Amino acid sequence: MSHRILVFYGSYRSDRMGIRLAQFVVDRFRARGDDVALIDAKAFGLPMLDRMYKEYPKGQAPEPMERLAGEIRSADGFIFITGEYNWGIQPGLKNLTDHFLEEWFWRPAAIASYSAGRFSGVRAATAWHGTLSEMGMVVVSSTIATGPIAQTLSAVGEPIGEGGKALEKAFPRFADDLAWWIEAAKVQRARKPPPY
Repeated sequence: MSHRILVFYGSYRSDRMGIRLAQFVVDRFRARGDDVALIDAKAFGLPMLDRMYKEYPKGQAPEPMERLAGEIRSADGFIFITGEYNWGIQPGLKNLTDHFLEEWFWRPAAIASYSAGRFSGVRAATAWHGTLSEMGMVVVSSTIATGPIAQTLSAVGEPIGEGGKALEKAFPRFADDLAWWIEAAKVQRARKPPPY
């Protein structure tokens, strides 16, 4: 069964390495038959949070924000591709995420982290877990951690070396766990629709 999945990526750097992991995830979920869209925070270019989407009168939010709200509401599940900045989460991805709240409710999210070093962004992934849970998402237990990213994925997001082999091996469980929660959430939302 095909699922509508949004993959969120938040680096604003000029030489973005994490886009490799985002592309890998998008490609692998598409290969499974899912309808996948990459949501690049830099491309959307939302301003620093001043007013959340829900704080605008209906139909008066800026066009990119209105479009993204619709994308989020129509999705079955989410994947957050996160780098680690000084033991923490990327400000660009956090800023994009914080513009919305009710739109995220009652859907599962998965976290894939990366870094240039051997810790693979796991500290950022840990921080995201609590953040996404607070925002109304069920965060699946399976994660992907990639690092050093330049030695794991090629410039076009294809696995290389031993790290790439490990990533390929970890992906099916990651994808299967997200799919399980997507199906469970669909059933529950059908039984008791969200109040928004």
